[in-house]
Amino acid sequence: MEPVSIAPAIHAGPGCPPLVIAGPCVIEGEAHCLSLAAALHEAARQVGLPLVFKASFDKANRSSIQSFRGPGLQEGLRILGRVKQEMGIPLLSDIHEPSQAASASPILDILQIPAFLCRQTDLLVAAAVTGLPVNVKKGQFLSPWETKNIVDKIRSAGGSRILLTERGTTFGYQNLVVDFRSIPVMQSFGCPVIFDATHSVQRPGAEGSRSGGDGEFIETLARAGMAAGADGLFVEVHENPQAALSDGANALPLPRFRGLLEDIRRIAEAVGRRW
Repeated sequence: MEPVSIAPAIHAGPGCPPLVIAGPCVIEGEAHCLSLAAALHEAARQVGLPLVFKASFDKANRSSIQSFRGPGLQEGLRILGRVKQEMGIPLLSDIHEPSQAASASPILDILQIPAFLCRQTDLLVAAAVTGLPVNVKKGQFLSPWETKNIVDKIRSAGGSRILLTERGTTFGYQNLVVDFRSIPVMQSFGCPVIFDATHSVQRPGAEGSRSGGDGEFIETLARAGMAAGADGLFVEVHENPQAALSDGANALPLPRFRGLLEDIRRIAEAVGRRW
């Protein structure tokens, strides 16, 4: 497996430090986005790990029609563009429709395919033809072995920079479980694998009109994922998860972010990762 180039001096895969993808579930406003990005960037700099800032401009798969979805494509990309311009941080956001790939590619450094859409061929192809790295969240309904078909779709359209993200598998109603075998299985397809420690503790739809979560287990699963050989960590972070406008129940409180990164770095080094 060859490392995937994300941005100048930032790569994911063998011989690279663990990649950290972090940010709020959704863009809650310009000032909030800039403030949180600055705090995450500084924490990652202090620990010495590369950071990609993540925030969604639209959450099209919220549980309820009344749920906050974000500022939308145009305004969301403007805000993310300001983050990049002022801080020089690489960016990741979700796309939900093929037409969004071309619009988002001038601003973003990674296009992310949401778990519920991970088998949508037209969306995968549209992301691939931009030439950007594509991060695909493994659907809660898929085995890790099935992600090879996703990889083949992207490669068939010329995409060569592919990340796969483990985020748990449906385990009965409104619960997820992580099979850590999925990390080496998906790496066997020649792609770095990121472990999503926050959506793995999600309880989909558990609160009726919104999802719940077991946020107290975020660090536990993050440490386990890194010990199992993940190439990076995906974690949604909020300074006040109880007030978050989306997925607050499974967001990592900002004050715990740096400590988690320190754990991740130590575990990566302990299991023999060298960079």
